[in-house]
Amino acid sequence: MREGVVITGIGTVCGLGIGADALWDGLCAPRSAIGPITRFDASGLRSRLASEAPEFSVRDSVPKSYRKATKVMCRDTELAVVAARLAALDAGVRTRGSDEADEGFEISGERLGCHIGAGLIAAETGELGRAQATGLDEDGEFSIRAWGSVGDEARGAMENLTPLWLLKYLPNMPACHVTIVHGAEGPSNTITCFETSALLCLGESSRVIERGGADVCFSGGTESKLNLVGMVRLEHAGRLATTPVDQADRAGSEVVRPYDPQSAGGVAGEGAGILMLEGMGHARGRGARVYAQVAGFGAAQTRTAVDAIYGEPVERDEGLSDAILSALRDAGITAEQVDAIVPGAQGAAALDRAEAGALSGVFGERLREIPLVTISPNVGSCVAGQGGLQTAVAAMCLHRQMLPGRIHAGRPADGLDAGAADTRDARLTYVLVCASGLGGQNAAIVLRRDEG
Repeated sequence: MREGVVITGIGTVCGLGIGADALWDGLCAPRSAIGPITRFDASGLRSRLASEAPEFSVRDSVPKSYRKATKVMCRDTELAVVAARLAALDAGVRTRGSDEADEGFEISGERLGCHIGAGLIAAETGELGRAQATGLDEDGEFSIRAWGSVGDEARGAMENLTPLWLLKYLPNMPACHVTIVHGAEGPSNTITCFETSALLCLGESSRVIERGGADVCFSGGTESKLNLVGMVRLEHAGRLATTPVDQADRAGSEVVRPYDPQSAGGVAGEGAGILMLEGMGHARGRGARVYAQVAGFGAAQTRTAVDAIYGEPVERDEGLSDAILSALRDAGITAEQVDAIVPGAQGAAALDRAEAGALSGVFGERLREIPLVTISPNVGSCVAGQGGLQTAVAAMCLHRQMLPGRIHAGRPADGLDAGAADTRDARLTYVLVCASGLGGQNAAIVLRRDEG
């Protein structure tokens, strides 16, 4: 019999604030953290709204001896490092990165794993632009020869980048820094599969613990798309709503409308959701507080996301249906036993239609009775970080036996419980979390209420 896996700690950073309580309180209000972009000049973009995380100092989340290394942390890494620190504190475990005053269970580095999903991290425009400006030819055009350092015409402009520039933007750097800070010497990995990255990492962490490879794992995802390159990528992928010049200050609650056929699109966000996954026996043995059990996991592949980008009508994401059915089988339950769903629900009409079709294919007519917990109108789309936030919310729903409020300024398609709603008590035993990624990946996780 495989080892059961539970969630004992939650660490989140997003537009609603820093920490799980800030996320939960913002959803229950309900409040949208979406507004005009202030991080950079977005006047040249079609979409000028985003969900920005509040300012914080990553130096406060690492030991004094590691603070020098924060200079080579990009925004995505900073979000992950802060969220991981909060998750460890919330779980009551002490690691190499804990302060002397921190109390909790001392976890061996050899039994501590780390799986953090990440995106295609974009270089900071100013940092790259200053170096690029030195690689121009006589006509003022960028020259790849001048940029290079080999050949007769080479001027080595690329060497004007900081020496450790590449180490700042590799997608595995969030997991790298978290493992170094906390001394996690167990299995570690980075998965870069867009919106499914965090869910796939949670699935991998669960399997590592189940096979006895670790007792505890940092697991989830992180990403910030709030830079010029990241925003342009999302625009070309058909993910973002166009914001007219005279409506640049519209509230996110008016723009992001999940499952509404008339929705203009989604809004970018930044965030990290890192959870502490732990073997059930290990958690029980140390008397840990348990948010929820990880009952099942499933994944599948499809080309729905690619088709949607090029305007191909997709009524049902077969890959997402397959992933959900796989997760239900892994959990040993049927579709009739699911009490709530935390879906991707990005607000991009073509993607939401395919996702709704997938849910309908699994749950049939009963889907209209299952509440959907949608967080994109609150925090935007945090891409690789979204699945971690979704799972954190699902775990808190089960632990608190509550459903947070929903923001919705439009009208969801018929047969979906996704419209505006107040926070309410609920009897929850199983909650499904699911998402589809831009690259065609699909993932689903079933969480179960802990009765221990």
